[in-house]
Amino acid sequence: MTNVSRTAGQRRGVRVLGAFIDALSWDETLGLIQGWARARAHRSVCCCNAHSLITMRREPEVDAAIGAADLAVPDGMPVAWMMRKLGFTQQARLNGPDLMWRYCEVAEREGTSIFLYGNREQTLRALQARLAAAFPRLRVAGAIAPPFRRLSAEEDEAAVRRINRSGAGVVFVSLGCPKQEMWMEAHRERIEAVQIGVGAAFDYHAGTLKRAPLWMQRHGMEWLYRLCTEPRRLWRRYLFTNLMFVLGAGQQLLGGARVRG
Repeated sequence: MTNVSRTAGQRRGVRVLGAFIDALSWDETLGLIQGWARARAHRSVCCCNAHSLITMRREPEVDAAIGAADLAVPDGMPVAWMMRKLGFTQQARLNGPDLMWRYCEVAEREGTSIFLYGNREQTLRALQARLAAAFPRLRVAGAIAPPFRRLSAEEDEAAVRRINRSGAGVVFVSLGCPKQEMWMEAHRERIEAVQIGVGAAFDYHAGTLKRAPLWMQRHGMEWLYRLCTEPRRLWRRYLFTNLMFVLGAGQQLLGGARVRG
């Protein structure tokens, strides 16, 4: 795994299956992102669940992308549980959809604009309508639904220019893991904003994909709900991911690996 150098005074967290995950509350996370957004800082935020951590172990490029993030938060309940076992007993789950929604509240209040990148045109239209209804004073500076293919250099440059000219402080990226993490790392030095990978958040908030009931989310069973709704697409992923995460977590806990940053 990539060994990213961090100073203890700069970040507080613990390694879960080798990946450094920041230990922050909701208020601390939102405050940090908002400070970066005001400065239009070149930053990236990864929301890490069991799938992304196992993917990191298998793919060096993904390991490097998530390892280089300025902030990595526990998106999945199993990751939050591991952090509690490893010393951060009050760690909350900071998942992508809720992070997006809570930040929109902050952005509306503070006058910071956002940009939407990813998914489909139809979903983006529905999402913008939902955001406008929920946050009337929130400024959505722009939205791009990239084609489902590799962009040409010219297309990619045009997207970067459009994002930067929009003045957005935060860019929500919904491309799915690990594509969004790779995209954010590749564009970190070019995009003048905080990039946040939020997975299926656009679909959830647009209403094109139904989210698990709250009790399932709180008990770490959101993956089961998604599996039941999309079995053909997700059964292999969840069978492998969950098994590998449980084995890795058990090995780490039995080995007494409580490495803090």
